[in-house]
Amino acid sequence: MRVGTFVLAAQFPGQGPGEALHRAIRSTEVAEKSGLDSVWLAEHHFVPYGVCPSAVTLAALLLGRTRRIRVGTAVSVLPNQHPVALGEQAALLHLTSGGRFSLGVGRGGPWVDLEVFGGGLEAYEKGFPESLGLLLDWLREPRVAGNGERFGFREVAVVPRADELLDENDGNGTQGPAGPEVIVACTSPKSVKLAAENGLPMLLGMHCGDEEKAEMVALWRSTALAAGRSPESVREAGHVSAGVAQIADRSEDAVETLVKAMPGWLRQGLDAHVTVDGRHRVMRDPVAYTELLCGLHPVGPPGLAADRLAATAERTGITRFALLVEGSGDLAATEENVARLGTEVLPLLT
Repeated sequence: MRVGTFVLAAQFPGQGPGEALHRAIRSTEVAEKSGLDSVWLAEHHFVPYGVCPSAVTLAALLLGRTRRIRVGTAVSVLPNQHPVALGEQAALLHLTSGGRFSLGVGRGGPWVDLEVFGGGLEAYEKGFPESLGLLLDWLREPRVAGNGERFGFREVAVVPRADELLDENDGNGTQGPAGPEVIVACTSPKSVKLAAENGLPMLLGMHCGDEEKAEMVALWRSTALAAGRSPESVREAGHVSAGVAQIADRSEDAVETLVKAMPGWLRQGLDAHVTVDGRHRVMRDPVAYTELLCGLHPVGPPGLAADRLAATAERTGITRFALLVEGSGDLAATEENVARLGTEVLPLLT
């Protein structure tokens, strides 16, 4: 079982962005000290829901602050950026961290970001497969040309090559992992099939229950096998389940912590999203959504939390977790939550 944290750098009511980012950094340092496997960084623009606008930039900082823990993006939004630029950054982080970086990518939403960064609605609605393909080419090939509808350019050399990681023990040029792990956020059958056809593991959202996640894993497996992926690679695919974790001695206390703090953040953060084309959207009821998350995920005493993670793994086959730990909105409480997750819950899963 590989348990990590999911960091949004959430700005709660009454807080500034600096406070949210400081909490993100500290929670990562505590996660490494407490024995957790990874930290996954979200990326948002123009909203207090999450104040990290560049997950790869924050990942670079955290990789420099840590020595063991894996750091990944969850996710870098492809329609807002050039896949070659993102591929260069991913290769750089992979090589300089000794292979501790994971690149999570996703389609994002129909937000005003598309207007600001120039991708447009077309990049969101139709352009994701082309962007993903170009990104994968950049991470796997020595030379790449852009031959798609959105990206067209002459063949250029890939520098630095992501597969030229030196062996940590002797530094003599022995190749390490063949580029950074790439993982795809999946919210629909279409994205599940795209990930499967490319042999890429999925990141599944915290709003999904075990039954829905199990169905998506089953679809991924059947599609991957049909696309010619080996049974071994399909069995070993490292899908990641996102969730929420709040550890307390009593379930009532853990739930109360989240129900008091999260709805205000959700209301303020989600309501700030602006669609690029003025389309109507319905925001979840913040209190009901918080209560739903408390019922789905490891929220409660260590034993209950471990049981819920084990149950999800048994029902879905997913053994990697990215858990939102900052739901209290408080720095000290977040640090304690992360420490208890690593020192009290994790040992029950091994």
